[in-house]
Amino acid sequence: MIQAIIFDLDGTLVQTEKLKARSYALAAVELCPTAIALEDVIEAFKDVVGLPRFAVATALMEQFQLTEAAAAKMAEFGVAEPWQAFVQVRLKHYRALIEDPQVLLDNRWPHTIALLKHVRAANCKVGLATMSHCEQANRVLDTLDLRHYFDFVATRDDVEEGKPNPEIYDLVLRKLGVIPKNCIAIEDSPSGVQAAIKSGAHTLAVTTPFTKSRIHSSGLLPAQYIVDSPKHLFGAVQDIMQTALGR
Repeated sequence: MIQAIIFDLDGTLVQTEKLKARSYALAAVELCPTAIALEDVIEAFKDVVGLPRFAVATALMEQFQLTEAAAAKMAEFGVAEPWQAFVQVRLKHYRALIEDPQVLLDNRWPHTIALLKHVRAANCKVGLATMSHCEQANRVLDTLDLRHYFDFVATRDDVEEGKPNPEIYDLVLRKLGVIPKNCIAIEDSPSGVQAAIKSGAHTLAVTTPFTKSRIHSSGLLPAQYIVDSPKHLFGAVQDIMQTALGR
């Protein structure tokens, strides 16, 4: 019997992955303004979406040869490695994007937020497992007025290992007091799906333009547990609930 649903945040409830992609692209162009197109960095971000900052920054620096330019910013930000400087440049742009509440409101995913509200109203336990850091997650939740829907929120700051490690799911499951087989995880990225699967939770992938191709090619989930169209989301959740009941 399903007793809880755990949601991812970025890409799942709100299109912050699109905003993050743009912030990385703006940072790359700032570091190397004459050699990089925003669209190229945004496209490359699709290959690393959902990974920790270190992995994303390192991959993009290598692909677009930004290491030297990022290294020149290390002293400015008081950091020890080029990827950290790149992240700080990127965060400057990301903060500017999300400072406008309307930007976040315009980038909500209505179908997953509708599911969140539905399961909350049905007295199902609800958790959040996000790789956003606490400050950013709080800004998004407060702006979208979503915080009160969750029984427990876990961010990147609460765990040692990020997704695809299942640590954050293990934490949320423990705090909700639910065993994995009685929980559904809603994710959008391959790394998030891997973390949820490793935790033992029933896992549903809700794809986005940034993750659709990689989710399907990953082989992580059978087709019936991959939702490409918003109109199929509630039906897919219901199918898992019936499976959990042994029907």
